[in-house]
Amino acid sequence: MTTKQIEVSILGVPYRLACSPETEGALLEAVARVDAEMSKIRNNSNVRGTDRIAVMAALSLASELLKLQTSVRHGEAFPAEEIRRTMHQMNEQLGTVIQQYSMQ
Repeated sequence: MTTKQIEVSILGVPYRLACSPETEGALLEAVARVDAEMSKIRNNSNVRGTDRIAVMAALSLASELLKLQTSVRHGEAFPAEEIRRTMHQMNEQLGTVIQQYSMQ
């Protein structure tokens, strides 16, 4: 697997990260999300210090993740890949049934 180095900035602090070309887009999205969350906390609260801001951002993002996981478990939300897989299976089953009836 090929890795490359990318330069990113979180709260104005530069970081060099290693990633594969295939995961670069997702990593850049994650960096943008973390930077946005940390900026929001820095600008809208009395929390000071990058380490404390990072912990608060991590807690906020973890809370969002847990809420999403709970809603998925309760059937309130479905991951897109699961929906695609289910639709593909249903289309295959429908195709098989249609083919059987068209041969009769």
